[in-house]
Amino acid sequence: MPIPRETDESSSRLLAIFRETGALLEGHFELTSGLHSPRYLQCALVLQHPPYAEWIGQALGSRFGDERISAVVAPAIGGIIVAHETARALGARALFTEREAGVMTLRRGFRVEPGERVLVVEDVVTTGGSTRETIDAVRSAGGLVVGAGSAVDRSGGAVDLGIRREALLTLEVPAYEPNECPLCKQGTPAIKPGSRKRKD
Repeated sequence: MPIPRETDESSSRLLAIFRETGALLEGHFELTSGLHSPRYLQCALVLQHPPYAEWIGQALGSRFGDERISAVVAPAIGGIIVAHETARALGARALFTEREAGVMTLRRGFRVEPGERVLVVEDVVTTGGSTRETIDAVRSAGGLVVGAGSAVDRSGGAVDLGIRREALLTLEVPAYEPNECPLCKQGTPAIKPGSRKRKD
């Protein structure tokens, strides 16, 4: 079982919530990043419960309460609820990005003002790819990204986005390239539990 690097109250509580909701899965999984792992964090099983979603948003928002944030942006689809609840805690707007022709962008009439102070959030960070793409989309639209937050960082703190980053729970969870995956070598098939289909 992965152990949280941090021992603060929010880390312990969130790990307990994942266990309680059955959102910490064991098996052989292909992650959105394409990496393989013996564990998967299915945040949707946590976020389906409004009180837990609200608590996650309040806990993340409290870490950025002094940043004068007026918009919270997340990549669709996993980060949408996290963005909504964090924005509510901060008294900000909640927006999300989507891929259009393979590029993460603000759609549906969403826009940020030039220089607007923006927080980018996610449910789970593994490689930071979706978060980076969302940061790029916000910057391309003229926004000022003042930080990034996530409910869970499963990289063990290894992801560097070049800006302030906060996670409620940081876990050391192994992730392997498919050609180096010990579960693949054992012949165990990988399943794709994520929300986004990966391009082959």
